[in-house]
Amino acid sequence: MIPISVVVFVLGGWCLLYLVDTLLKSSSSVKTSYEDWLSSNGLALSPFHIRWQTGLLNHFFAKWGRWNPQFLYRWFNLGMIFGVVAMFGSIVLLTKTLLQTLAQMLSESPEGSNEQMLQVVVPGVNLPVSQLAYFFIAILISGVIHEFGHGVAAIREQVRFNGFGMFIFIIYPGAFVDLFTTHLQLISPVQQLRIFCAGVWHNFVLCVAALAFLLLLPLFLFPFYYTGAGALITEVVEDSPASGPRGLFVGDLVTWLEDCPVRSVDDWHACVREISHRAQAGYCVNAATLQDTRAGGRGYRRLDGTIECCSNNSLTDICFSYSNNLESRLYACLPARKTIEFSQTCHTNMDCQKDFVPSLCAVPSLENQTRLIRVKHQPQLDMLFVGYPLHLQYAVSLTNFVPRYGFLHFDLPVVIETFCKYLVSLSGALAVINAVPCFALDGQWMLHSLLEATLSSLILEKHNRELLGFFILLGGSALLASNVALGLWMVTAR
Repeated sequence: MIPISVVVFVLGGWCLLYLVDTLLKSSSSVKTSYEDWLSSNGLALSPFHIRWQTGLLNHFFAKWGRWNPQFLYRWFNLGMIFGVVAMFGSIVLLTKTLLQTLAQMLSESPEGSNEQMLQVVVPGVNLPVSQLAYFFIAILISGVIHEFGHGVAAIREQVRFNGFGMFIFIIYPGAFVDLFTTHLQLISPVQQLRIFCAGVWHNFVLCVAALAFLLLLPLFLFPFYYTGAGALITEVVEDSPASGPRGLFVGDLVTWLEDCPVRSVDDWHACVREISHRAQAGYCVNAATLQDTRAGGRGYRRLDGTIECCSNNSLTDICFSYSNNLESRLYACLPARKTIEFSQTCHTNMDCQKDFVPSLCAVPSLENQTRLIRVKHQPQLDMLFVGYPLHLQYAVSLTNFVPRYGFLHFDLPVVIETFCKYLVSLSGALAVINAVPCFALDGQWMLHSLLEATLSSLILEKHNRELLGFFILLGGSALLASNVALGLWMVTAR
């Protein structure tokens, strides 16, 4: 959860700012000069909201709005088509998400929640506090690009551009453009539609650009970092199963999990999933060694039905089960590292017949869902992990990028990768959400312009078209509100 100190700091800061603003506005000596200063700098303050607007960028927007008119005409026509498709697509996506959420609420387990394309984000719950900077910067950039699209499209359609601004609501940053409403109402519905669709169109373009940059990142960083050699460890959680003198270390390169090769972070996750779902792998052990350490009748059955044949006080020995031609199931207590460090993995005794020394396939006798996993991580000795595979997965942070030179930091590609992922997710989400036909969102004005452009000859009365639009907006608003409310409940209450 979010630390209480952060909550107190945010609330206290806003209260202090609003108190100072109130005192200055109520003071007869400084009220006029203070309000003049706010007005001249385009600032406006209200509870938990600060807004700044400027006309300094008007020339910049005008330059872009008049650049290559033919290209911009085609560009914003593409945006208009995308916006209309996105408006209907957002309804389908929100409906699917709502049905998935309801299905999860009625089920006993939350499995499948990660498959949803849209999820409510709550800082400190499903958004790590350590990644808040990525989140807010990505939101701000997505908002600026969104409003840039509206502004350039408006100038292209000869609508007067009054200014550009930014705001902070509680802790969330955003941007806006101020357009002359009278001009906006005088142009045709198709022109209005180009302007209203430009925001979600530019968010979509930003999403695609960030995704392309993310996919081409290995190429861009090739002179400094190489990939495909394994998964490089950038962080090991303190006191986790992967830490310790025989554990994993920052800078180690993981190349194998048991018999599963690891060439990237995706391979790491795939191998962990594979190991957790398949039967425990065995190891080829010399038959004579197994006979010498045979447990006989000293083993006892655990509550889950598995057999333990080693002393509870042993930290280095593990009970292995095996079979020979005479008896179906035997047990031996063996030192884990010495036994398996240089052994090959196996599933049956036939897998161990390659050597001239008689060997049998000995499988660790562990509790259900627990696994013994051998992790090869250069340049250290193999780590032997005993526990739940997911605990190993969550104990480390990894990257695909290995520095070519010693002065390069492990975290640079991780920072770029993480930021691009947030930009893809948030810019894409803004494109979807703003396209929803919902009150106070771009979708409201997109729907109004679309109905005026397409139904004016079929539904002659404007009042009837507005009534149709109202009911569509009501349905879209209810759908979005339901997704947000149930999504919040799933994230915070479940």
